[in-house]
Amino acid sequence: MPDATLSTLAQIRIKIRRLTRSPSTSQLTDANIDTYVNDFVLYDFPEHLKTDYLRQTFSFYTEPYIDTYESSASILSPFYNFKNTYISMHGPIYVAGYQAFFSQSRQEFFDHWPKVTSLVEEATGDGVTTTFTGTLAGAPILRNEVLFSSINIANASLRASDNGAGGIEGTVVAGGTINYVTGAYTFQYTSAPAPDQAINSQTVPYQAARPSSVLFYENKFTVRPVPDQAYKVELDAYVRPSIILLAGDMPDLAQWWQYISYGAAKKVFEDRMDMESISAIMPEFKKQETLVLRRTIMQLSNERTSTIYTGQTDPVNKTG
Repeated sequence: MPDATLSTLAQIRIKIRRLTRSPSTSQLTDANIDTYVNDFVLYDFPEHLKTDYLRQTFSFYTEPYIDTYESSASILSPFYNFKNTYISMHGPIYVAGYQAFFSQSRQEFFDHWPKVTSLVEEATGDGVTTTFTGTLAGAPILRNEVLFSSINIANASLRASDNGAGGIEGTVVAGGTINYVTGAYTFQYTSAPAPDQAINSQTVPYQAARPSSVLFYENKFTVRPVPDQAYKVELDAYVRPSIILLAGDMPDLAQWWQYISYGAAKKVFEDRMDMESISAIMPEFKKQETLVLRRTIMQLSNERTSTIYTGQTDPVNKTG
């Protein structure tokens, strides 16, 4: 079994000092070394190499009548600091165990699931009334797709649109609300619609069900149909390596320690504008990069080449 003490941050510091010819803390402090190390680990390493170890299963649960899922400030959420923790998402994707259609193209996704707006006259202006209350037909309705529009006596536009969280904003007095499930709404324009002027609603009704399609765009997941209950969603994701903070901490894989040492040393030389030293360590840096990647290559070498017969699971029919 490898000695774990050979790959700690303390050993990485020693290696970097030797590579950069900086034996004294007056030349290069431990704090500065740690900054170079974690800068390389978090931002350079995962862009240089996509190893099998960094590819993991990402999962989350849908919520009833919620169609969009994105980065959260809650540490308990799987979407906590999502855009910084995960580098990329990859299919196939499964919803409640069923394989779903996965797309990263808005055009492709909304060609399948168009957001067709329903326009309905909800009321008529009298030049005096500014507050309107009622219930939309066709509920439930999509969030961020609700609009009440009209024109006042000065021919200026009146807009009351939802904020995605059940509130109403626009040319309105604060306090308006919209219930996306029941369709109940109330809001107050800042001025009255003109006499006989229509107050129209524009919404996108839907029928809730188990999602069969997922769009990943702008670091957000959008699901269709909009879920009627909680469902588990699973797909592959590349994650960033773990930060290394304490002297006794190790990289996620002990094997990485020399590659990290050379990568951090290279950054030290870059800040010193020492191009000659960068050239001197690059061959070994590339060698360590190859060694780190070899684990993934060996793992993938066991995979069959993808063909029309790949889905066959009968061991008798397997040829590779």
